[in-house]
Amino acid sequence: MAQAMKIAIVDDEQDMRQSISQWLALSGYDTETFSSAEDALKVLGPEYPGIVISDIKMPGMDGIQLLKKLMGADSTLPVIMITGHGDVPMAVEAMRVGAFDFLEKPFNPDRMSELAKRASNARRLTLDNRALRRELSGGTQIMNKLIGASPVMERLREDILDLGQADGHVLIDGETGTGKTLVAHALHAVGSRAGKKFVLVSCAALEEEALSKRLFGPMMPEDAQLPAIEEARGGTLVLEDVEALSDTLQARLLSVMNDQGTPAETRIVAISNLQEAGKTSEDVLRPDLFYRLAALRITMPPLRQRGEDILTLFTRLSEQFAEEYGCEAPQVSAQEAAQLLQAPWPGNVRQLINIAERAVLQSRRGSGTIASLLMSDHEEMQPVMTTEGKPLKEYVEAFERMLIDNTMRRHKGSIASVMEELCLPRRTLNEKMAKYGLQRSDYL
Repeated sequence: MAQAMKIAIVDDEQDMRQSISQWLALSGYDTETFSSAEDALKVLGPEYPGIVISDIKMPGMDGIQLLKKLMGADSTLPVIMITGHGDVPMAVEAMRVGAFDFLEKPFNPDRMSELAKRASNARRLTLDNRALRRELSGGTQIMNKLIGASPVMERLREDILDLGQADGHVLIDGETGTGKTLVAHALHAVGSRAGKKFVLVSCAALEEEALSKRLFGPMMPEDAQLPAIEEARGGTLVLEDVEALSDTLQARLLSVMNDQGTPAETRIVAISNLQEAGKTSEDVLRPDLFYRLAALRITMPPLRQRGEDILTLFTRLSEQFAEEYGCEAPQVSAQEAAQLLQAPWPGNVRQLINIAERAVLQSRRGSGTIASLLMSDHEEMQPVMTTEGKPLKEYVEAFERMLIDNTMRRHKGSIASVMEELCLPRRTLNEKMAKYGLQRSDYL
């Protein structure tokens, strides 16, 4: 269950503050009251986890002045203003400055509850969107939020933030297991449609007749859901395996897209999972549909191009699985780190998840090696290596970074403990952490 949203109530009249607070508390909100705008400003800021209800007429700083300061700090903070009977000019001024809405005294408590609900929903979406943007742009989130510090992942996060704010349709392609569906979710979450419907349809999972019905209808009276095109109206429709659409369904989809106009009422995110050698989505989609979808395009980087991200991902995943299975995460040796970096990873991140889980399970049993897991996945590969060699220095640095990262994580940022375990003087450890972009604050 979502945590109750806060509501800051600002009014110089004690009876009014208490009355509003009691009513909203009964509706499930976490209220706090302030007798003046000055007191409220000590608490209210850009990250305030809630909304504001404020009287306009107050001694000292009045409600309009408070509203201007709040809008200057965070223009997305919903502020509901309370006006006296007949104060239409003040209400108009409040809306012009940026108020979410206003209540006229004497007001109906149910009307106030309805406004508080709408404002709280808007605030929750804003804060969730803001948190995701921070995670996407920060490069320190866990694997299921696109972790990685490699240049290709930095660019991917930038593309998601940019295209998420655009309104056109998007084509996501790339090798299997690279996280295309996760990116589709991220595009929806960081854009203006975040609060709207997100509908995902696997085009390869249904026969043509069933797929046509699921996408476009008509649905039978006994069907519990609308056609996907209707269900996703105003939001995002994700088509996995878009290349599985027949020529007939491609034509129907294009017709729907043409009817929507620009900007599109419903955003379509098409995911191409072509696995045939030498084939691309451009080869199998009709040209007019392909160019409509590919106007905005994201090509997912394969895992083998992500360098040290492989070790970072493996560490995070093995820690997660170790916690799940109630055991210690396996320690990766320098040789095993090189093997992870050298593997071709045809299954990409999905394959890495599988390897990490199996490594934890075999470590719990006290047997097996990472090399044996890689070989069992690709028995035809002797040895398990990519075709592109890397300088020894790169392998050494990648292992060194992983070792410091793991040790810092294990000791929760204790520099003294890390220095002792790795036998490093303080200055050397500081230099290496700076070199590899490791911040002590990330481990506290």
